[in-house]
Amino acid sequence: MINVEKRDKVDIVSFTVIKINALITDEIREEINRLSGTSNSKIIINLKGVEYIDSSGFSCLLSIMRSVRNNYGIIKFVNPEPGVLELLNMLHLDTVFHIFNDLDECLISFR
Repeated sequence: MINVEKRDKVDIVSFTVIKINALITDEIREEINRLSGTSNSKIIINLKGVEYIDSSGFSCLLSIMRSVRNNYGIIKFVNPEPGVLELLNMLHLDTVFHIFNDLDECLISFR
């Protein structure tokens, strides 16, 4: 359901599901909290293939972002599908999350 890859001291989290909803938010939160357990962690949430995020999913992502930032880490989002990007824009979360369209561009932004 959740895959983690490490590149240049950055953890990249991706999903094998097409929906982020209440059924998987606990698992996502646990995994991200594990990754952000050390201060100054760098995390990318790759949303490629995720076609829908419900309110519990957005709540989870906001909670994760707060948790990472409280531990002096950085979290960024990449590759949102068009429907998810539309929801992010409609909810004005595009002003809260650092969102990139390209994984390499997002990795470079950590330098």
